[in-house]
Amino acid sequence: MLSSQHTIKFLFDENVKRELFEFLNSERYNAISKPKGLSNGKLAEFSKSEKRVLVTNDEDFLEFNKEQIFSIVWLRIRQEKLESLLRAFSRLLKEIKSEDFEGNLVILNEERFEIYPLSKFFPE
Repeated sequence: MLSSQHTIKFLFDENVKRELFEFLNSERYNAISKPKGLSNGKLAEFSKSEKRVLVTNDEDFLEFNKEQIFSIVWLRIRQEKLESLLRAFSRLLKEIKSEDFEGNLVILNEERFEIYPLSKFFPE
């Protein structure tokens, strides 16, 4: 089992590999997805109201600020590289505290991750 506190809750965008979702649930993380076709705005609202980290490949979410969305993990790993994706996400969960997600954008690459305050890329 991963060494994280398991207090982190995740919300999966429809464009993320199902295997990552299944992996997190198998590790007893609270990970959910919503029906396909839900607007980005609705997903952001749900992320904020439920304090869930949105996991996505969609750069459109970078336009949201911390008043609109709880947190974002932006996956910069190609979806067909499943093993790399699972390894990188596991490393992220071991190295970051649950409180480090709130109000932040985490950019996850194969070998590293970077954390920025939400709205750094698209100022209000």
